[in-house]
Amino acid sequence: MSHPPPDAGPSPSRHPQTIGGVIYLCLLVAVAIGMALVVVGSWRAGVTWIGSALVVAAGARLVLSAHAAGMLRVRRGKWFDVVVPLAGGVAMIVLAATIPDQI
Repeated sequence: MSHPPPDAGPSPSRHPQTIGGVIYLCLLVAVAIGMALVVVGSWRAGVTWIGSALVVAAGARLVLSAHAAGMLRVRRGKWFDVVVPLAGGVAMIVLAATIPDQI
């Protein structure tokens, strides 16, 4: 087993390098909150949290440069990165608002 030499210095940092990375982590937290709400029974609120997080991520990707977007940058074209989460988020919010309650 190989160990690093004692004078190798500190290990590389594991924090986000861009504002897009920070926004991505916030997106993951919001999705986790939404999933927790779904699990405890408030599915409309949970789906709305998830959809809202996707809409915010799409808006952030729209205004951030390719370098600053970090993990929000999926494809080379910005429009794909904006349209797909925006459409998914809006669809989730609309469905959560319009599906009738079951008796």
